[in-house]
Amino acid sequence: MTAEQILDHIELYRQKMIILASRSSMVDNEVIEVSSKLDILINQYFHLTKNGSQIDRCALK
Repeated sequence: MTAEQILDHIELYRQKMIILASRSSMVDNEVIEVSSKLDILINQYFHLTKNGSQIDRCALK
């Protein structure tokens, strides 16, 4: 997966987490699962971009 694809997935999971949390709570199991996947994606992105070509990290905000 490319850095841009990872950023797209990060945004999708971020939106999904917000929607789920607004319907339940931040400690709901499904919210925690999505949050964990989001953490993995963010770590993959930083690992992929730390030494190679740097994509604008502001895109994560």
